[in-house]
Amino acid sequence: MSSTINTVAVLGGTGNLGTHIVRALLVGGFTVTILTRSGSTSSKPSFTPYTVTFTAVDYSSPSSLQSAFEGQDAVVSVLATAAVQEQKKIVDAAIAAGVKRFVPSEFGVNTRQKGVEKTKIGELLAGKREVVDYLIQKEGTGLTWTGLSTGFFFESALSNGLTGIDAKNGKATIIDSGTGLWPASLQSHIGRAVSEILRHPDLTKNSYLSTASFNVSQNQLLAITEELTGKKLNVTHVDSKDIHNNGEEKLAKGDYSAFVDFLKVHFLADGAGNELKKEESANEKLRLLTEDVRAVVKGWLEEEGLLAA
Repeated sequence: MSSTINTVAVLGGTGNLGTHIVRALLVGGFTVTILTRSGSTSSKPSFTPYTVTFTAVDYSSPSSLQSAFEGQDAVVSVLATAAVQEQKKIVDAAIAAGVKRFVPSEFGVNTRQKGVEKTKIGELLAGKREVVDYLIQKEGTGLTWTGLSTGFFFESALSNGLTGIDAKNGKATIIDSGTGLWPASLQSHIGRAVSEILRHPDLTKNSYLSTASFNVSQNQLLAITEELTGKKLNVTHVDSKDIHNNGEEKLAKGDYSAFVDFLKVHFLADGAGNELKKEESANEKLRLLTEDVRAVVKGWLEEEGLLAA
C-alpha cells in the first residue's frame, strides 16, 4: 500500500487553530474534509478560493466515525483538551476504515518530555499522553501516527496575557527572573508543520516531533514591546511558586482555570528548561523556517494601535 497521503479528515477544523491547519493543508494540495459534530450549530468558516467538504458525524458512534473516515488517507485531530479521551475510539474507527496516518491533538505542551507526567500540567494532560501510548500500541495495525508539540500558540499568548505582556494597559508581569527561553509558534507555522508531516509520511511516521517559530524570553518580549511602543511598562515580578500554589488552591475547589497557572509555570518559571534546541527541533526535517519575533510583535502592536508614532 502506498504511503502517499492525498485526502485528510480534520476534527476540530472550525476552531481557531483548526482553521489554520485546514488552510495550510489546502495550500499544500490536500483534499480536506472537516468533520463537525452532529447537531452543531457553529458557523462554517470559508476557505476561499479553496473548497472544503463539511461532514456531520456522531462522535459517540463508531460506525458513524468509520463511515466518515472511508476514503481518507489521514486524520488530524484538533479536538480541545477536554475532549481528547474521545480520540481512542476515533483511532479505532480510523483503523477500521483503513486510514494511513493519525495526527493526535497534541500541539502546545510536549507531553512526551521526560518528567512532565510528574508535573501538575502533565497530570492535567494525562489524557493526551494516553492517546499517544494507544497509538504506539496500534502500530501493527497499518495505522501510523505523528505527534507534534509547538510551545505557546504565540498570537493567543500575546492576546490573552499568557506571556505576561499587557501593552494595552502599560504593564508586564514577569515570572521569576524572566530570562528563561521558551518555544512559541505562530498558528500559521503549526499549520505548515502539519502539512509537511503529511507531505513526507515516511520521514515522519510513528514519531513525536517538536517545532517552534522561535524561542523567546519574557525579558526579550518586554524589551521589544518597550522599544516598539516607545513607553516603559510598569513591571511586576512574581514568584513561580506563588503561581503554582494559586493553581493548587483553584484545583482543590474544582476550578480548572488552574490550568493557566500551571501552564505559565511550565513554560516561564526559572529552570523550566523548555527551550527548543536545534538538535531537538523538527524544523529542518519539516522544511520550516524560524521567524522574526520582533516582526511578529510589531504586527501585533500595530493591530492593537500601540506602535510608537
